[in-house]
Amino acid sequence: MYISRELLEKVIREAGAIALGYFNDLKNLEVTKKSSRDLVTEADVAVEAFLQETLSREYPQYGFWGEESGQSENQANRWIVDPIDGTHSFTKGQYFWSISVALEIAGEIVFGAVYVPTVDDYYCAEKGMGAWKNGMPIKVSGEQNLGDSMVATGFACLRNYLEDNNLQRFCRIAQKTTGQRRFGSAAMDICMVADGQVDAFWEQELNLYDVAAGALIAMEAGATVTDFKGNPGIFPKQILVTNGKLLEQILPLM
Repeated sequence: MYISRELLEKVIREAGAIALGYFNDLKNLEVTKKSSRDLVTEADVAVEAFLQETLSREYPQYGFWGEESGQSENQANRWIVDPIDGTHSFTKGQYFWSISVALEIAGEIVFGAVYVPTVDDYYCAEKGMGAWKNGMPIKVSGEQNLGDSMVATGFACLRNYLEDNNLQRFCRIAQKTTGQRRFGSAAMDICMVADGQVDAFWEQELNLYDVAAGALIAMEAGATVTDFKGNPGIFPKQILVTNGKLLEQILPLM
């Protein structure tokens, strides 16, 4: 495998500039619904189209899986893309949304990048090489006590139809922690664990394109990535990301 981190950063930052163009003109943004609560905007479509065209041109050996356009023919080795993770936040003019790009080779995530254009934070990681934010190495927090920790979670737009809708889990964990945050972009949330801004994050009923890039970045920064039973791996339907020191304390509450 050969990829250029410099080229990919340039491409992903260009995608961010496209997204910001729409974000700065929200009054004219076209918004539709994929379901009763799941939004898609012309910005999502434009960013994904740019990434698919550019990545396919630069790396034709890899397939493409995007949230909006679906899967190309070659899925053995593929780019996994969420063009705007946090679309609802985007449409409300909030800063909490990101662009997520991961590369999967033979079932293993080997590269991940998450870009938050509104604050110009670019996170990336290459498997076995570490994780960076804006070119500087990052690592998880040193917090060892769940009672002193800050945690983040999310409530997926479709989860209200499920019996397990995360509310009871949130209440249990909120009572045991000092701070709780709900930003609205799982990819960004996971990177905040990697960067030590948040000590743990969990969510459920997500898709691989929501978490693939962030999970690699977090693991390369020293995080544990498991399901709600502590099994290591990237499980979009039950993902728990911690600084490692809090894993055994938070698992009984999951």
